[in-house]
Amino acid sequence: MSSTLAPRTFEVRHVQLARAVFAALAAIMITFSPDHSAAVGMAVFSGWAIANAIIFFVAVWLVYPAGGRWPSVLLGIVTAIAGMLGGIPSWRTTALFFSVVIIWAVLAGVIETAAGIRQRRTAREAGDTQRHGEARDAMTTGIATLLLAVGLLVVPTQYALEYYIKDAGQSFVLTGITIGVGIFGAYAAIIAVYLGIAAFSPRRAPAELAEREVAASDQEKAS
Repeated sequence: MSSTLAPRTFEVRHVQLARAVFAALAAIMITFSPDHSAAVGMAVFSGWAIANAIIFFVAVWLVYPAGGRWPSVLLGIVTAIAGMLGGIPSWRTTALFFSVVIIWAVLAGVIETAAGIRQRRTAREAGDTQRHGEARDAMTTGIATLLLAVGLLVVPTQYALEYYIKDAGQSFVLTGITIGVGIFGAYAAIIAVYLGIAAFSPRRAPAELAEREVAASDQEKAS
């Protein structure tokens, strides 16, 4: 039996769970913050992005095998750069929030969707139901990230709507950045729920997978 059949201590489910936890934290921080300004939005996005970048980089060595590491590497680089840009206090403006988050969402969404499509094709050819499920999760997350970019693109950055709430006895202003930060918070909440469910979904046991690969290898040799 080759060493590639040995079960890993950390699996894709652990990456999904870690991402779900940080996404949930970002969603909670935005939801319960009365301030949805660019400074707060960028601060939350920056912390969330850097945490995710660390997860991606660690997963390169602990989770993914050789030949399947490129998506995690690319996602780690793109997310780390976005997080560092958002970590500069003087740069936390409305324009930069929309620019950084949209560009990141497009790049990360394309990378994860493409990786999921490629993995699904490989898993289908190998008849591997576990990897097929992981590919589906990657595609779903990637598409959700692309939708984040679309949602932010349609928000006018200079939008401002003043409205009055009689019960509160005061006027409020709904701005483009308030909507943008709210959209990111909604995205984080959706990702947290989806990846959390994916992480706890039943998987094929490593021993069963190993037996299946050995059987396939023996069949190839016999033919």
